[in-house]
Amino acid sequence: MSTSSERVITYGEFCAQTIEPIYQIEQNAQSHPMSQKVMLSCLGKRYFNRSILVNGVIAGFYIADFVIDESSLIEICIAPSFQGQGLGKLLLQHYIDNTLQRGGVSCWLEVRESNVAARKLYQALDFNEVDCRVNYYPTESGHEDAIIMSYYSF
Repeated sequence: MSTSSERVITYGEFCAQTIEPIYQIEQNAQSHPMSQKVMLSCLGKRYFNRSILVNGVIAGFYIADFVIDESSLIEICIAPSFQGQGLGKLLLQHYIDNTLQRGGVSCWLEVRESNVAARKLYQALDFNEVDCRVNYYPTESGHEDAIIMSYYSF
């Protein structure tokens, strides 16, 4: 029998029926969230999207696409109330595993240069910095660079 202090972590489908709570997480966690219209456009055939649930509550999600043998992580996000609990690492590992199960050999992502915690997480799971997009992300005072990172399974 489980006690109230145990967490049950599961992964769920991310689809049109779950867009509202997922979009709320996006708005609460991102300084410049994607629009709901853009998020809905990421439900097409080439995308694979998942949510992470803690005791049945959606705590985060990722949006990824897959073409031939590579994947791009478009968005990964953990609700502010669930941050700092290791869920980002679990969700990122789930994304990598899902890519490999599809026959992928590489994963790509972009991260704000200022997001040191995310960069450390990606590096801990064997992503490497490979390039930089200058002034890519908007900020309140202008723009900041995007660091392009890759993961190779070979």
